[in-house]
Amino acid sequence: MEKKQSLHRQGIILAAADAQVKVLEEKNCDLLPFSKKVAESGTGPLLAAGIDILQINIGYTCNLLCRHCHVDAGPDRKEMMTRQTMQECLNALDKSAIKTIDITGGAPEMNPEFRWFIERIRITKADATILVRSNLTLLTDIEKYRDLPEFFKQQRITLIASLPCYIREDVDHMRGEGVFDHSIKALKLLNSLGYGVEKSALELNLVYNPEGPSLPGSQQQLEQEYRKRLFEDHGILFSHLYTITNMPISRFLNDLLENGHYCKYMTLLAENYNALSVQNLMCRTTVSVGWDGTLYDCDFNQMLHLPLVKSAPQHISKFNEAILSNRRIIVGQHCYGCTAGAGSSCHGSLL
Repeated sequence: MEKKQSLHRQGIILAAADAQVKVLEEKNCDLLPFSKKVAESGTGPLLAAGIDILQINIGYTCNLLCRHCHVDAGPDRKEMMTRQTMQECLNALDKSAIKTIDITGGAPEMNPEFRWFIERIRITKADATILVRSNLTLLTDIEKYRDLPEFFKQQRITLIASLPCYIREDVDHMRGEGVFDHSIKALKLLNSLGYGVEKSALELNLVYNPEGPSLPGSQQQLEQEYRKRLFEDHGILFSHLYTITNMPISRFLNDLLENGHYCKYMTLLAENYNALSVQNLMCRTTVSVGWDGTLYDCDFNQMLHLPLVKSAPQHISKFNEAILSNRRIIVGQHCYGCTAGAGSSCHGSLL
């Protein structure tokens, strides 16, 4: 019965993703298709330029329900990568030149195999950079995760933590009541272990998202503001700040549609299209792995269930670095979100 319910739910989720793709394609708001925009600006078709990063989504389960979450993650999501699929990722890494592994979710720490996977990645790629994307709250809010900061330090993990503002009311509005205070507590703990401290090799990077349908401000300027406010108000230090544009998919797309802001936001993105950002798009040097091992050009395509071009391997078990490094990128109207203004990626501004 449980398996049937899980399959039924997965079918609903797939249908919802298909519906969002249809909205993006058909409700065009008089905008040029993204593929034509790229071609028109002399930067298309969009092609991969190698694989520097393997981004692995190990599950959509999360203890939070953030309003801007492009994964639509939450406590009710049951999709979780198995140890077998993790082993297939390890096999791919073992025969590749990839040096950066980006572990994401949901809250990736909630996967029961999380620690096992991190330890095996470190064995397989001893000198690799391992990134873990954390919402911070698990590290102090839930007992069984409270030793993770020490584990992160032991495994030399680079942390990327979401903190969409330095103001309590704004963070709690976007992420839930009490989230800001739990985040601050976690950041102080991480600082005490050396994370984010000057001259430390332990990187602690924060992520900023605009609260609504607007573009992020200057990454450099926002980083200065964050440094000043977080240190003055809480004594907190960090390594870098990444600004990320809210993508018109999942919860944020639903919010745009419900409030009648969809065309206004898409027009804002398209009018701020920056051809200079295209050469640095993360999809050109990243392969995204879904919780079930399916391959995608990026985490955003993964959420819309837009797999790789058919001539490329479709599953991590069929990983082929040479073919994947030269594939054509699947694009859609949501891609305007990555090319607006200074550009946007999972690693912040592109320019």
